[in-house]
Amino acid sequence: MNTASDSEPEIVVHSHSGHDPYAALRQRDFQVYLTGNFLSVLGTQMQTFAVGWEVYERTGSALALAWVGLAQFLPIITLTLTGGYTADRYDRKPILIISLVAIALCSCGLAWISTTQGSILALYACLFGAGIARAFLQPAKSAFLPQFVSPARFSNAVTWNMGAFQLASVLGPALGGVVVSQTHSAAIVYLLDALATGLFAVILPLIAAPRFVPGPVAPRAAMLAAGLRFVWRTKVILAAMTLDMLAVLLGGAVSLLPVYAKDILDVDANGLGWMRTAPAIGALITSFVLAYRPPLARAGRALLWAVAGFGAATIVFGLSRSYPLSLAMLFLTGAFDIVSVVIRHTLVQLLTPDEMRGRVSAVNGVFISASNELGGFESGIVAHLFRDNHNLTWGPTISVVSGGMGTLVVVGMVALLWPELRRYGRLTGSPQPDKSP
Repeated sequence: MNTASDSEPEIVVHSHSGHDPYAALRQRDFQVYLTGNFLSVLGTQMQTFAVGWEVYERTGSALALAWVGLAQFLPIITLTLTGGYTADRYDRKPILIISLVAIALCSCGLAWISTTQGSILALYACLFGAGIARAFLQPAKSAFLPQFVSPARFSNAVTWNMGAFQLASVLGPALGGVVVSQTHSAAIVYLLDALATGLFAVILPLIAAPRFVPGPVAPRAAMLAAGLRFVWRTKVILAAMTLDMLAVLLGGAVSLLPVYAKDILDVDANGLGWMRTAPAIGALITSFVLAYRPPLARAGRALLWAVAGFGAATIVFGLSRSYPLSLAMLFLTGAFDIVSVVIRHTLVQLLTPDEMRGRVSAVNGVFISASNELGGFESGIVAHLFRDNHNLTWGPTISVVSGGMGTLVVVGMVALLWPELRRYGRLTGSPQPDKSP
């Protein structure tokens, strides 16, 4: 990887003396937000597990599972920019409340369908409706947080928020599995998700965020394009988004975990469960480490090294034939990924004017959604193209290892094409040049 020399000026932000790892948690409004968001994500993770279980139990079809992903992906990819526009034109708190209530109602619909053994098409319709609500929820949620968390505390707030997300990602599938195994039904899980999401909507009014004041009125099409133009002009944000999108697109091995579990590592469903949980555990532990240490002094370089580490761990996982080593590499992919997520999300919010945060967050969301969905597609296609009926390990190994190598190439290219990113400094406040030698 090409890095800047010591003589190059580095953009840094001067911090206050001493570091308080609980700075954001000492703010009452952030405590309320963190609690509500944790409950909401926990419910979502439980429901994601339950939907997959119920659809496969009722249909026995892998194609039916593919439609589950598509039903939720289509509204997000098509409406997220509109959601960003809405978050920049109207008060974000009501948008959040309405979206959360809509998601809770869709979860109630899923519970009814599950209880009455209704049509699978109706289940898809509920998921599609929840996807529409999430297309408005995510940009508003990303843009809402900086309204009541100061720039000095924002990186710390993002770290704790991502830690809570990872904790919910670890606990959600496990709790969903316990409920389903005890009740032999997904309906209770759907109702628990509705309850958790509804609680977030109920406590949101307790947050005393300043009322959002929209910027100058412009034609809707021009406002939607403004978010894309801002990202294109702000090279640090463009580089960070591009790096993340291409790294996940090429280096994601999650979609092939069932193949590795069955055909390469020879483990059962419980072993596969641990493989799916390992990245979230790595991300959770790392997020707490990040919260306890001062903001990264050279965030740009840290982002590049984190993505490079993600790619390297992916390569080792792809080559591994040892279950413990594979778990360790998956743990590391999650650990490196959370560093990347915290830095990227903080950069996007700190460098974006408040009146544009919704649209820019929407663009970021499109990048993330596209990379996740296309990444799984890319991994499967490569594995299929290189399949060998006499050696079932060949295709998946080529797919994962080549993806990890591609990630390393992307890191080098981004470092060369956007020196602004590798020169970016501390994640606090507004960036300013560091004139020290």
